Amino acid sequence: MSVESTETNPLRALSPQDLRAHAAEALTRARERSVALTDAVDDEDLIRQHSKLMSPLVWDLAHIGSQEELWLVRDVGGREALRPDIDDIYDAFQHARADRPELPLLGPEETRKYVREVRDKSFDILENVPLQGRRLTEDAFAFGMITQHEQQHDETMLATHQLRKGDPVLHAPSPPSSRSGRLPSEVFVPGGVFTMGTSAEPWALDNERPAHEVAVEAFFIDTVPVTCGAYAEFLDSGGYQDPRWWSERGWAYRGENGIDAPRFWKREQDGWWRTRFGVYEKVPAAEPVVHVSFYEAEAYAAWAGRRLPTEREWEKAARFDPATGRSRRFPWGDEEPTPEHANLGQRHLRPAEAGAYPAGASPLGVHQLIGDVWEWTSSGFEAYPGFSAFPYKEYSDVFFGGDYRILRGGSFGTDAAAIRGTFRNWDHPIRRQIFSGFRCARDARQGEVA
Repeated sequence: MSVESTETNPLRALSPQDLRAHAAEALTRARERSVALTDAVDDEDLIRQHSKLMSPLVWDLAHIGSQEELWLVRDVGGREALRPDIDDIYDAFQHARADRPELPLLGPEETRKYVREVRDKSFDILENVPLQGRRLTEDAFAFGMITQHEQQHDETMLATHQLRKGDPVLHAPSPPSSRSGRLPSEVFVPGGVFTMGTSAEPWALDNERPAHEVAVEAFFIDTVPVTCGAYAEFLDSGGYQDPRWWSERGWAYRGENGIDAPRFWKREQDGWWRTRFGVYEKVPAAEPVVHVSFYEAEAYAAWAGRRLPTEREWEKAARFDPATGRSRRFPWGDEEPTPEHANLGQRHLRPAEAGAYPAGASPLGVHQLIGDVWEWTSSGFEAYPGFSAFPYKEYSDVFFGGDYRILRGGSFGTDAAAIRGTFRNWDHPIRRQIFSGFRCARDARQGEVA
């Protein structure tokens, strides 16, 4: 059986008209979110840098428009440039985030006007450009790429909102409570070969490609992400003061930065509290822990007598169906995520309780692999065998190697258009402002069965 033989392209069944409508809906949903995140604050907040780790919100919004102009208006559409004078200002590789407030940025109203003009042209191009005959437009890929780029910056802007001071400006209903009853603490994943990555997913990005067979040894993985309650036990046992659990680099990072708890946590007389989008609340024990670095996740795993899963292990646990031997698009199957499957798209401003999405479990019985929190793995960011940069080297190629660690699965702030069972995120191991959590794994001992 070939590696690609069981993969399906979910857009191939659509007519050209329906494909255009699908791309337009995805672009519209992303823009509605961008507008909501930037209209939620006044212009003073929009231009302020809330943290040296993040750009001003107004930079992110104009950058979204600039990337859309470069790819959809100029490249796909072949249209005249709207604002070539700002290309350098909004090139993420030219200016570090800490320096962006000093640039001659477009003001709030000029930014809003610019992104509207770009979007009007993009919709006109979508209606008229052939969606075949060129790799960039096949299956509306360029429109999907820009949708994902905007949604990724929307999640970045959401993280900026978490860092801002002041009263809450974002509001959303609470996620569902746990609906799974008592779950086993871990799930057995059999060893063997499975198909990792994809060659058929129409909007998959270059680092997810191509599909290839990999083998993993049998292992156990946590049924759900590590919860705040479990992590508090690590804290209360003195885990942040004991170098036994930390790598040399992690211990140095902890000490040099005075880190003694997950970001936004504070110990009060009655336990641990946290700040969440301007709300000060008691840490909910049943929710997955969030805003922890790779080093903190690694230390907890060592304290618990476990380890972080590799990227291969995570993807096998998420996609492998032992009944058919094939890899699914998502843990629950090949259909797109719904609110029953996962906590995605900023519908809620927090992770859901562990066990809240039984419909989203994998065939092996692993829960909440998609949504809620990005999950740190132990793997670095490297190219798959047969990797080819597309449509530009700066998306993935320049980041391979280094000290990056892979995160998988998306968070409550990730849109469904920007996550798949194959999607790969990466960041430096020190990052804590992102919506990052983790689950643990362990080797299966000789003769051990599920």
